Amino acid sequence: MTTVRVLVGTRKGAFVLTSDGKRQKWDVSGPFFGGWEIYHLKGSPVDPNRIYASQSSSWFGQLIQRSNDGGKTWEPVGNKFAYDGDPGTHMWYDGTPHPWEFKRVWHLEPSLTDPDTVYAGVEDAAMFRTSDGGQNWQELPGLRSCSGPKWQPGAGGMCLHTILLDPSNPERIFIAISAAGAFRTDDGGKTWKPINRGLKSQYIPDPNAEVGHCVHRIAMHRSRPGVLFMQKHWDVLRSDDAGDSWHEVSGNLPTDFGFVIDVHAHEPETIYVVPIKSDSEHYVPDGKLRVYRSRAGGNEWEALTNGLPQENCYVNVLRDAMAVDTLDKCGIYFGTSGGQVYASADAGDNWAPIVRDLPAVVSVEVQTIA
Repeated sequence: MTTVRVLVGTRKGAFVLTSDGKRQKWDVSGPFFGGWEIYHLKGSPVDPNRIYASQSSSWFGQLIQRSNDGGKTWEPVGNKFAYDGDPGTHMWYDGTPHPWEFKRVWHLEPSLTDPDTVYAGVEDAAMFRTSDGGQNWQELPGLRSCSGPKWQPGAGGMCLHTILLDPSNPERIFIAISAAGAFRTDDGGKTWKPINRGLKSQYIPDPNAEVGHCVHRIAMHRSRPGVLFMQKHWDVLRSDDAGDSWHEVSGNLPTDFGFVIDVHAHEPETIYVVPIKSDSEHYVPDGKLRVYRSRAGGNEWEALTNGLPQENCYVNVLRDAMAVDTLDKCGIYFGTSGGQVYASADAGDNWAPIVRDLPAVVSVEVQTIA
């Protein structure tokens, strides 16, 4: 029997939504860690019972929680995140040097082969790894050595928010930082290179700079790890050479500002975005919640609206708040700043809310368990 488990992080706790393969009726568990910001939850792809959660509070700091039973119970594990050596400084908004300061974990990415190995993207932007299930964390300092002093925070902070592991090459990892850009390692994190050629950002001194671009999210399909899709501060882009160059595929979108981008589980050329009105108006255009789908890898987009509110809706969908399942009829899921989690069991043609009135949703991940 197939189980689908949707892991939801919110501003005031975590929730676990569970259904069978039909994805029609859902059980809701939570809130776990009520009152805490849960920036991200993600399950191990090799152990369906193992889930990690990033729990953060301005009073009590950062904590990693781990579940070994599919989210029924949790235990706190390591919370020691220390920059390697003397962290030095990075650039601040006004161009002055600013000391590196650890604030929170934005994203957790479990290994594709080992449930005890997890990568963490943090603010101020750095990458950490644990190999003992979260008890101890070590920085991969080669990343910040790659032009780190030039990085500046975006409006939401200088966060490493996306980590993509190449299933065909365990030494290759892609990451994205706001507001520095996208980076790649081909040697397991020892050395890194910026992969931002083709990005243009009019709000920075050099629109074609090697670093300094506000990348909101990158995505790839497991079968084609050399093809990447990007939602930037403005622009939807595509790379066909593992990030060495990018070209715009915004096409006929009503606005190419947004936060989230994802790829259909079985169709590598089918991608999804949620356009947001602008960088100052963080809500959907015209009061209509519309997911846009391209079946051509970009440029040609169709609005998916069936079951979504089409008037008086002014929610946002954040960068980690969309995910897909791996069932034959691919399911698409996303959460909103209004506390709704929507699901489509037919690749986006029809939508229905799984749950309403949660705290503002920060992240959505899905586990498909046979």
